Formats: sequence, C-alpha cells, structure tokens
Amino acid sequence: MLFTQYYLDCLSQASYLVADESTGRAVLVDPRRDVDDYLTDARAHGLTIEGVINTHFHADFLAGHLEVAAATGAWIGYGRRAETEYPSRKLTDGERISLGDVTLEIMETPGHTPESVSILVYEHAADPVPYGVLTGDALFIGDVGRPDLLASLGATADDLGRMLYDSVQRKLMGLPDEVRVFPAHGAGSACGKNLSTERQSTIGEQRRTNYACAPMSEDRFLDLVTGGQPAAPGYFAYDAVLNRKARELFDHSRVPRALGAAEFARARAGGALVVDARDPQEFATGHVRGAINIPADGRFAETAGSVVAPDREVLVVAPEDREEEIVVRLARIGFDHVAGHLREPGRAFLEMAADLTPASRVTATELRAALDTATPPLVLDVRNSGEREQGAVDGSRHIPLAELARRVDEVPADRPVVVHCAGGYRSSVAASLLRNAGRTDVSDLLGGFGAWQSLHAAV
Repeated sequence: MLFTQYYLDCLSQASYLVADESTGRAVLVDPRRDVDDYLTDARAHGLTIEGVINTHFHADFLAGHLEVAAATGAWIGYGRRAETEYPSRKLTDGERISLGDVTLEIMETPGHTPESVSILVYEHAADPVPYGVLTGDALFIGDVGRPDLLASLGATADDLGRMLYDSVQRKLMGLPDEVRVFPAHGAGSACGKNLSTERQSTIGEQRRTNYACAPMSEDRFLDLVTGGQPAAPGYFAYDAVLNRKARELFDHSRVPRALGAAEFARARAGGALVVDARDPQEFATGHVRGAINIPADGRFAETAGSVVAPDREVLVVAPEDREEEIVVRLARIGFDHVAGHLREPGRAFLEMAADLTPASRVTATELRAALDTATPPLVLDVRNSGEREQGAVDGSRHIPLAELARRVDEVPADRPVVVHCAGGYRSSVAASLLRNAGRTDVSDLLGGFGAWQSLHAAV
C-alpha cells in the first residue's frame, strides 16, 4: 500500500492519496484545487487515479475533484445524501472499493454535514482491523467537526449535533484502539475549536484525550461541541455551495497579469479592490488608499475569505516574486476574480505617490495614555470569542474579524478607533478594512493583546 498525506499549512487542510502499488490503482481523498502535486506523484509511482472522494461538501476550501476528474477521468464520490450538478457516485455505508488487495470501506459519519463520510483503509482486504480511518471533518485530533456551519444548508445545529454524537460516540469510537486517525484538518481551522497540531493519531488516543470522545449523554455532547466555536469566515457558505456546482476549472498555467501604475489605477477606478499582501509594517509605511492589508505570511486565504466578497474583482500588491502564490491561494477558496498584480510595487509607488497613505499603529503604552484622555479611542477587539474569554481590554467592543465586514456600521465614525487582536496580524487587516469603509481615524495595536498584557503585568 502507498499512503500519502498532503498538508496545506495556510488552510490547515489535509488530503490523501491511497494506492495499491501492485495494481497501480489509486484514489484521492479531499484534494485541493491545484492538483499538480497529486498528478506528479501518481506519475512518479506509475499510478492511475481511478477515483476522487470528498468526505463532505467542504466549506473552507474549494475541492479539486473536478480538476482531478478532468485530468485523469476519475469518478467523483460522495456520501449518498450528496446532490451535485456534475456526475458523481453515491457511496453507501459499508460499501467496499477495491484497489487490488488494498481496500477502502465507506462509513457514514454525518454531523458536521448531513452527507459526511469517513473512509476505512485496509492494507489487505482480509485484514480484521483497518490500517486507518480518514475521518474528514467528523473527528479531528483533539476535537470533532462543528455542527453549526452553514455548509449543511437547511439542517439545524441541533439536528446535526445529534447525528455527530452517533457518528463519533458509537461509530468511530466503536473502532479498535490501534486504528490510525487521519483527519481533514488540523490546528488553526475554523471547522473546530480545539484542533491539535498533530497530523495523525489513533482511535485509542482520541478515546483517552479528546473531550468529545469521552462517554457522555447526547445533550451533554451537544452543549460541548456547539459552545465557544470561532466565528465562521464569510466565504464558508459560498464554498459549500460552489463545491456542489459544475464550475470553471482552475488553470495553474494561467499567470496573473502584471500591471503598470497607470493600468493598475484604471482598474482600481473601475471598482477593483486592492489586496495588499505585504507585511503589516511595510503596509503601514505606505500603501494605496483604500487597500485591504492581508499579509501573505499567515492564514492568507481564510482571512481574505473573511473580509473580501467572493465576486469582487481584486488587484494584488504582493511581496517580491510571490504574485503567483497569492493568486493560487485565492483560487483555493474559489476567488478567481484577480484582474492582475502591480508590477514592481516599489517603483510603481513612486509614480503613485499622490494616492499613497501611511497607516497608524500604536504601542500598548500609547494606547494606555490615550485611554486616560478626555476623548479616549474606542478599542475594538477582533479576536474570536474563546480568546476574549481569557482576558480583554476594559471597555473594549468585540467584533470577531470574520464578522467585521458585515458589522462595520457598529463601529462609530465620529471617534478614534484602536483595533487589536492577539498579536497584530488580524488587527492590521481589520484596521485597513475600517479605513476602506470610511473610518478615518483608525490605528492598530502593535503586538496585540499580548503586548497589552505584558504592559500591565509590568506595572
């Protein structure tokens, strides 16, 4: 058996290639949209990718099932409850898929979504215990998939939570302890709240350490898995729907258009939004007025999906030689409307000097002093609810970054605003979003809440 995990740090997303080397037959599970790595590995090992299985309709990325099928002729499989615009194979509970001696078995595990399945992997068809189980978003390492996302499209969190209880507590925990667990996501994903940085585990280890796998009542399980979940990024519903549709294929060979200063200005005047992927401090030194700062060195795609509308035409200002990377990362969440990128930003900015502006950033000491004045700023906390429970700036207002784009009107326009997150990444994004929405006196806190805590610990 050939078993390969592909892990994408930016989206905390795992996909898998499972093959029987004696027959050369392979199946891909939960592939991302840029599929070159899978195809290259398959060719190198002399494999034929016969099928691609999505464990569910993903909300946090656009899956690559259509790209794989177009490149290989593979069938596309989902759980039996899935309905798609494109031809797909309905997989039923207990169904076995033979790749030779290597065998896959479908286990229906609804709860994160109604159509969710897990996949048991047998190295040998006659093995009494599977080598491992690909759990999709049903069971994570340290957590389970949240049942409250819009990906379910019509099912309630209560209904899904009760399905998830059965899937986790009875089906997955009914497997032997030695079965390896391979989830679809790791730490950082908004598909859960307590995901581990580990990329594989065992059923036994999860039975011992995962809060949601301990024996409990259905109602207690529901309370635990629905409480304290992070705000879902705005693009989740968009991707969950798009993964059902017959959409345009991603073309990795399509290079983003390089635009000079004049072309860039014309596109911007036509309504395109500027996404500046440089470091927050570099952005603060000078950027195109109205640009949204979404630094490339971080959770770029997920953050972009939280603050940019999926159908908005985008212009990219990228760190040096990273233009194609930025376009690919946007495409992974289905954001295909990139009009181009600014050629040689340093040089182009000289021509665009009249349209550049700095961004205000303040230290914790400066914020403390400002709060003691007669006209203190509003402090806006854009962390998730679970983070805020660990401490907050007195009197601050809380709007998670994932909700800010639709709640901008809750931020007053007639007083200064200082935005903070945990360390400074999300606050730069949020501050730039507020400036784009017309707030003129906005700063972000250098070092975030961590710097604020350190200041007060030293007092």
